[in-house]
Amino acid sequence: MSSRRRKHWGWGWEDQQPTVEQLREAAPTIAQALGVEVCEPHAPVPLAQAQLPEPRIAAPAALAQISDAGDHARASHALGKSYCDVVDGFNGRFEHAPDAVLRPTSEAELEQVLEWCSADRVAAIPYGGGTSVVGGVTPRVGSAYNGAASIDLGALDRVAEVDDVSRSARIQAGALGPALEAQLREHGFTLRHFPQSFEYSTLGGWVATRAGGHFATLWTHIDDFVESVRAITPAGEWQSRRLPGSGAGVSPDRMLIGSEGALGVITEAWVRVQPRPDHRSSAGVRFPDLLTGAECVRELSQSGLHPSNCRLLDPGEAALTKAGDGTHALLVLGFESTGGTIEDSMRRALEICAEHGGSSSEQRSGDGGDAVSSWREAFLGAPYVRDSFVALGVLSETFETAITWERFPGFHASVRAAATEAVREVCGGGHVFCRFTHVYPNGPAPYYTVIAPARRGEEVDQWTAIKRAASEAIVAAGGTITHHHAVGRDHRPWYDRQRPDAFAAGLRAAKDALDPAGVMNPGVLVDPR
Repeated sequence: MSSRRRKHWGWGWEDQQPTVEQLREAAPTIAQALGVEVCEPHAPVPLAQAQLPEPRIAAPAALAQISDAGDHARASHALGKSYCDVVDGFNGRFEHAPDAVLRPTSEAELEQVLEWCSADRVAAIPYGGGTSVVGGVTPRVGSAYNGAASIDLGALDRVAEVDDVSRSARIQAGALGPALEAQLREHGFTLRHFPQSFEYSTLGGWVATRAGGHFATLWTHIDDFVESVRAITPAGEWQSRRLPGSGAGVSPDRMLIGSEGALGVITEAWVRVQPRPDHRSSAGVRFPDLLTGAECVRELSQSGLHPSNCRLLDPGEAALTKAGDGTHALLVLGFESTGGTIEDSMRRALEICAEHGGSSSEQRSGDGGDAVSSWREAFLGAPYVRDSFVALGVLSETFETAITWERFPGFHASVRAAATEAVREVCGGGHVFCRFTHVYPNGPAPYYTVIAPARRGEEVDQWTAIKRAASEAIVAAGGTITHHHAVGRDHRPWYDRQRPDAFAAGLRAAKDALDPAGVMNPGVLVDPR
């Protein structure tokens, strides 16, 4: 058995964190690249010195074999992976650690867990892969509960069945992205859903949070792949039929997709799979600025070409990812297919870019040229780099939204201005960059990156103030409080304003029926009665 463990406080494995000496040596280069001051690097607080509250309640003897109340289990399940989570974990603060981590190996054991939680008023927090950036897995439930249990389905991680006729697969909810794809590869298929958290997130987590994938057009969210979902709720089993489509009332699948563990625990799903693509082409296209590029991307999104990648980066974002020099916006454009050529699609897309003043300096088959490769490496490595930024006293976080095309210019101006002003007031300076993560025929999903100097001990307060200002501007300008990061506990104030009151009442009634004791992930989406 390997002794390698995940970090109890951040992203990746314990042996993947650079040493203080390595960070000190890299600090000048990092400061120059970010354009902000960095601090003398600190080391994370060792687990043995972390602040973990004593457990308030223990699992019953019948669940002892699947219960873990050890420090590492409790600490690593106490927080998600937002900037504030990483700061707290780095500094050894685990105020809301679960009393125990339950790892059921079957649905029968999961049913026992939920029965215990309901009977003893223990908050049941589905963990997924723990990659939530909105407080979705943090047991911040208050004194109304006798304790909190984090439910980890990591033992349910198999591709249980593949239907190669209908191109579908039944996959257990605890399957991590890499393991899921490795098992599908044996059958020549792929799910083709690659969120940035792919390495450590699970199928169940993707479904529960309506996760967005890497591909920027057409099939962008896990919603597009779900054929049916199965869950265990405190009121019983929830299993929908496998169907290519249905007009039979409110969809039971869609009610679970995005439910964030408030209604029950997703245990498996049938998902639509597809052959692995064998033709790829990528190009980097320069534009004078973001708004010029946005007009081009709008036409691309409405052209019916459906590029697999259509990420527009403003000049600052392009420079941050080393895909540009900061003088131009960059469009990362890509196509892929199975058994068919993509040359015509790429040629027409580049013609549209040229018509909007875009210049393509590189186009290659496969993974693309230097700018595209630089962006891809930065995208995949961002969670790891942020851990190092915390050690160096750099505030690095993101927020995302979506808006229709005709409102985008004014929306972007007001949101960026509000966030930039908040960064200036709170941090004394810093940067706010923007890129499109996904684009639709009727609008883009802007994704904003904040880089600023942090003050030791005040990082959480600093980011909270910036996030509040940005969220207020987003909602005021008509955008959504989240495009693919989910609601969790962090977005609740603005989600409550975004949704219709009648819908909230209906959702609350559904929760009452499925979760009579109100123990399922309290605080997300809707409060129990």
